[in-house]
Amino acid sequence: MLSFSDLKKNLKKETTGLKHLKIALLADTASQFIHTAIKGYGIELGLDLNIYEADYDQIEQQVYDPASDLYAFAPAYVIIIRSTEHLLNKFYKQDDRPGFYNNILSETGNIYQHLTEKLSAKVVINTYVEINDQVFGSYASKTTTSFLYQLRKINIGLMDISRENKDLHITDLASLSSVKGYDHTFDPKMYISADMVFSIDFLPLIAQNIIQIIGSTLGNSKKCLILDLDNTVWGGIIGDDGMEGIQIGNLGIGKAFTQLQLWCRELKNRGIILAVCSKNTEHIAKEPFADHPDMILTLDDITVFVANWENKVDNIRYIQQILNIGFDAMVFLDDNPFEREMLRFAIPDLTVPELPADPADYLLFLRSLNLFDTASYTEDDKHRTTQYQQEAKRSILQKSFNNEQDYLKSLNMLSKVDSFDKFSIPRVAQLTLRSNQFNLRTIRYTETAIAAISSSDEYFTLHFTLEDKLGDHGLIAVVILKKQDISTLFIDTWIMSCRVLKRGMENFTLNHIIKIARSSGFAKIMGEYIPTAKNGLVKDHYKNLGFTPVGETWELQVDGLIEKENFIQQKR
Repeated sequence: MLSFSDLKKNLKKETTGLKHLKIALLADTASQFIHTAIKGYGIELGLDLNIYEADYDQIEQQVYDPASDLYAFAPAYVIIIRSTEHLLNKFYKQDDRPGFYNNILSETGNIYQHLTEKLSAKVVINTYVEINDQVFGSYASKTTTSFLYQLRKINIGLMDISRENKDLHITDLASLSSVKGYDHTFDPKMYISADMVFSIDFLPLIAQNIIQIIGSTLGNSKKCLILDLDNTVWGGIIGDDGMEGIQIGNLGIGKAFTQLQLWCRELKNRGIILAVCSKNTEHIAKEPFADHPDMILTLDDITVFVANWENKVDNIRYIQQILNIGFDAMVFLDDNPFEREMLRFAIPDLTVPELPADPADYLLFLRSLNLFDTASYTEDDKHRTTQYQQEAKRSILQKSFNNEQDYLKSLNMLSKVDSFDKFSIPRVAQLTLRSNQFNLRTIRYTETAIAAISSSDEYFTLHFTLEDKLGDHGLIAVVILKKQDISTLFIDTWIMSCRVLKRGMENFTLNHIIKIARSSGFAKIMGEYIPTAKNGLVKDHYKNLGFTPVGETWELQVDGLIEKENFIQQKR
């Protein structure tokens, strides 16, 4: 964890090339140090933040005054930090103690609604750090008139409000404080002298959590966890100790490895891809997954299993090629310091945590990093391991054919094409938030925005699924077409999952765009490529599809076009 001093030093770093972002910070206590920590952590993760910091304790004034500096600044994110200490003072002045939590939640909901009506911004609020004022002592959990009871109701209520509002996110200070302890969260001397409630040591945790929330909404999410085996997934060396000699289970240090496996399995169930990269003989490395009674992970949980005596750099590059995701979306766990350092040097974008020396500390350390933050979760995420396992089989199958056309024909591909509806909107929004490589303009849309687009007469919307004889990819492509003028249809968004590249899906999708243009009387289709650090893959996308460059855009005349070849059948 970086210190506050480290974050201050970051402010002196060169920010050329970093992504610029406007953020507003509103707090009910002095926020200068929070400002510094957030900006410093943003630089650490590649964001150059332009932060508007409102005056002390001016949240309501800024939100409810349409002429306030907040609205003139027009931020992309509004961060609202409210303290338990101020909440407690408000509680003591409240006559209706049992109804206190309802009042606070109503205030929060009103603030959020007002902000979203006036700004196209995402809002981040916090849960309250938990304190017991000891007025009721241990009886506090039994009476609605105690502050502790009301505080816990408020925190649960805030989570419910955020669940119902997709553009409202929570930085869970209550959870962060429970790890560090209230004594390391609150600085009474700073509070009394300067109304700064958070200790210097707690500020980096707050900043980290806020920046990770922002990063997840920008698509900067980790998608894959790669595991070493010996002394990482189990204790001991399988090749030397044998399956009976490795440490795993509920006794001694084996419990630490069991807990780590449980955590990894939960990540897999949430949609994180698990892979193995180990220096081992493959059939020996696989034995515990298949036969050890105390193993939590099974071979079915692992998407790509690489165990050989080659160097791990080449093996992880092989895993990346199979999965077709960026190295910056991958995390590698290895107990060996030499292997970790070699991988950091060879693959700088790969995240390689510095695991503690004692396996008992592995899980607590990894939880503190919060590497797998996400801004969304859909039913499709549950099936990601199966989809990538099927993709590995396709890679093997492709090698058995002499040419690409015969391979594509053999897959018997089917695609269902539909406009957006209430069932597909969550997955469509997720693709706009997470997709970085095959994303022509990298415009991010929330579920609320996608729902508005789908009901607007100004747009045509399309989403595509893809399945073949080896399995179902699910929803893998999204197109939003905007009626630019009476003759032009503009491709506002064209996103595809990298799992289906080189399958002819680009041609299949364009054919459907052309059909819409023709049937609606548009003479031309216009596309735009906005380069980012991650979407160089589609730099020549429109050129390869026959579009003509016109200034900063690409155009395709509809008249005379014939369907582009592909081997995908539309599913009825």
